[in-house]
Amino acid sequence: MTGEKGNKLARVIPDSDLNETLAADPKLDSTSQKRIGDQLRAMYDELMQQPVPDRFKNLLDQLEKKDRETSHDSGA
Repeated sequence: MTGEKGNKLARVIPDSDLNETLAADPKLDSTSQKRIGDQLRAMYDELMQQPVPDRFKNLLDQLEKKDRETSHDSGA
């Protein structure tokens, strides 16, 4: 394995050990779960406020045009 970030291999847990591993994992208390949930919602809301890049709009327009042409050609 390399020391570079993002270039790590996933560790495989055998199915026989999976239930034991999951059962031994610590649980988050409800306050921590709520805080994480609130932070994720805030990050998502902020992301949704960002404009859609023009290249994505162009791709969507191309897909819609192709879809219309395909449905028109098939008689639908």
